[in-house]
Formats: sequence, C-alpha cells, structure tokens
Amino acid sequence: MERPKTCTAAVVLLLLSLSDGGFAGPVSAGKESWGYVDVREGAHMFWWLYYANNPGTSYTDFPLIMWLQGGPGASSTGFGNFEEIGPLDRELDERDSTWVQAASVLFVDNPVGTGYSYTDSQDLLTKDVAGVSSDMMALLKEFFATKEEFQSIPFYIFSESYGGKMAAAISLELTKAISAGDIKCNFAGVALGDSWISPLDSVLTWGPYLYSTSLLDDAGLNEVGSAAEAVKRAVTDGDFTKATELWSILESVVEQNTNGVNFYNILGQESDDDDSAVKSTLKSTGQENYLTSLMRRHIKPLHSETLGQLMNGKIRKKLRVIPRNVTWGGQAEDVFASMSGDFMKPVIDVVDELLDAGVNVTVYNGQLDLIVDTIGQENWVKDLKWPGIEHFSKMKWTPLDDPESPGVTGAFVKNYKNFAFYWILKAGHMIPSDQGDMALRMMQMITQQE
Repeated sequence: MERPKTCTAAVVLLLLSLSDGGFAGPVSAGKESWGYVDVREGAHMFWWLYYANNPGTSYTDFPLIMWLQGGPGASSTGFGNFEEIGPLDRELDERDSTWVQAASVLFVDNPVGTGYSYTDSQDLLTKDVAGVSSDMMALLKEFFATKEEFQSIPFYIFSESYGGKMAAAISLELTKAISAGDIKCNFAGVALGDSWISPLDSVLTWGPYLYSTSLLDDAGLNEVGSAAEAVKRAVTDGDFTKATELWSILESVVEQNTNGVNFYNILGQESDDDDSAVKSTLKSTGQENYLTSLMRRHIKPLHSETLGQLMNGKIRKKLRVIPRNVTWGGQAEDVFASMSGDFMKPVIDVVDELLDAGVNVTVYNGQLDLIVDTIGQENWVKDLKWPGIEHFSKMKWTPLDDPESPGVTGAFVKNYKNFAFYWILKAGHMIPSDQGDMALRMMQMITQQE
C-alpha cells in the first residue's frame, strides 16, 4: 500500500476514539497539514505545518516561519515542536508562548534521516551543507507550488544550533532559486539562533567564558585552552574530520574540569545516563569512542526517552503517514556521523553573501549557552566583511523589557540596515524553552509585528 504524501487536520491534535491511540487533555483549534517530499530518489523528507491560530484573524495576516533544529540529526517536528515553540508541549498541554499565535510554523525534519525523515539506504544521507541545501530546495519548491496561498506571505527561516549553519546555506540557495524563478515565495529573512556558524570561534572562547563565570580554575583554564588549540591546528590544516574528533576530546576536558557543566546551560549539570544503547548503535561505525560522546551530549538530550515515546506512539498514530519501517529518530546517529567531516567548517562567508545580497539576517544568542557561547558569536560577527559591520560595531545596544516582568531587562538588541543581534538574558542554548515569552517577542520584532 502506497503511503499518502500529505494529510490535513482541522485541529492541532485530534481526539481519537480508539482506546490505543486516544489523546487526553485539551484540544487547540487550528488547521494543520503534514506530509513527505521525495527530495531525491530514496530520500524522503517529512514536514509539519501549523497555520497561524489567532482568534478573529486570518492566518494570511501572519508570516510563515520554517524552524530548523540542530544536531545535525535532531528533530524539528519533535523537539522544536513539543519542547520549544509548537502549540502543545510534551504533555500535550497548551503552550502559552507558542509561536503559532503569531505565525504559521513549518517544522521540517532536516537533513534526511532526521526525525520522521528517512533514506532507503545509509549512503543517501547528506555529507555537507551543500547537500542539505539541495534537498531543502526540492522540499520548498514542492511546498510553495502545492500551497500557493503562502507564496505571497512573508517567509522567514528561524534556526537553532547546527540548524543555523544549515539555515544560512539554505537561505543563500533559496535567494538564488527565487531569482532564477525556480521557487516562488516572499523570502523575508533568516534568524540564526545560538548557531554553529564559526565552530572555532566558539571553542576558543569556552575557556575564558567558563573562567569568567567561576566554572574553571587556573589549571582548568590551561587544560581547556590547550585542547582548544589542538582543535584550531586541525582546522587550520583543513583536517575537519580530525577537528571534530578533537572537539569531542575538548568537551571531555571541559566536563572533567567543571564537574560536568551542561553545555546547553551553564547553570545546569550533565547527568550520568547510561550510554550503552548509543554505543551499541555506533559499533558498526568504527568511531564509537568520540561519536558516542557526541551522541550523548548533542543528540540524546533532544531525543529523550519521553519525547521518543510520544513521537513513536500517539503522534505517529495521529499522523498516519509514517511508514511502518521508520522509527522517529532512528537514523539520527547516522546523520551526525555522515556530516562529521563538514561539522567544524565555518560558514561566515555565507552570512557575508546573504548580507551583501540584501537578505535580512538576525543573530540571537542565549546568555547562559556554552556550546555556542555569546562571546564566540560576537567574535565571528566582528570578522564579517559586510560594509555595514564597522558602523554596527560602534552602535550601543537597546534594552528590551522582559514580557513577564515589565521594567526588568530581558534582552538587548542592536540593528543596522539588514543585520540585527539579540542578546537574550537568562537563557541557554534553547532560548524558547528557557525564556518563552521573550523568544516570542523577539520573533514578532524580527517579523515586524512589533
């Protein structure tokens, strides 16, 4: 039986009468659509669209946002949806700070092999951002051709972590595709959240950042600095696969010297979960030593057991288009391994090209993030060749009130021409999870709703 490629629902979550698939809890009225696009032969990408849902207002009055998760290998339809900005949380309760109240939101499991997306064979997984961008052009071409009502609506790409690196490359290819007439859409800008744009700028600032927050002593600062310099030498030599391996070693040095600081929020601490399942999955790669550590730190937290149960249980039954042989997140580790040679490569030049092309680019970062610390983000921004960066760098930022606490600063922002930077206070790597209301306000400002 051939699986249907799309499905539409009149509510965010349907109350099914079947006892083995019923949902308990509230239902949020709002239109949805989801399906697959075969981006290449044997490569199938899953998307899930929530139409903007604001009483008394049509979804056509709001922008369309595509959300891209990181990893690579972390699921947008899972983590981004149920843990960050979707209409319902992991417990299927309504989220007060959902972005769906101010935008239609398109979640895409990207690259292929992520979340519900899958490939017929492992050799069809993408190996770099060029392949990721090519696949996304195929998806967006079909999406906008099928859903013509969105062609004139302002379209933004928002991203997080490695998703930002992919978003930058995708945005550049999308700009070219629009100019060539291959894709018809109203592309309005890209937002790079805690994004892996310049990996080296991140790792070289881990030591100073941790030291300044009293999470490293002098001896630890020296050890972290030495390990970071080893990563730098590999990057300088152009050995990016080796750089990824050394990056994992550096993270271990950080963990040992900080007693397990949480890479996503320095106020937290890593747990000592058993990694036996991950190790078993990676035995066939011959790289289980460092890849196992990377899975534990950067994929496993976004594919928790509870979220996996939801996605492979109630949500799978709701969607009714997921092939029987596909498990949500089943190829995540393979995706990360396939992209490991591209992982440490910077894409600062891509951001420069976007700015030169007149694309609206926003960088936003959480104050408490370590993996992509704000200091590192500021460093690569200063290295931009875009003519406006000199003026931007001399500007003072503007404080923004925390929506939950008027009169209390929740963020700072600075913008000049088509570039903006948001510093989000009291937030780690996953800004919408840590500061949902502030993230929502930021999104509305970026999309010119405030």
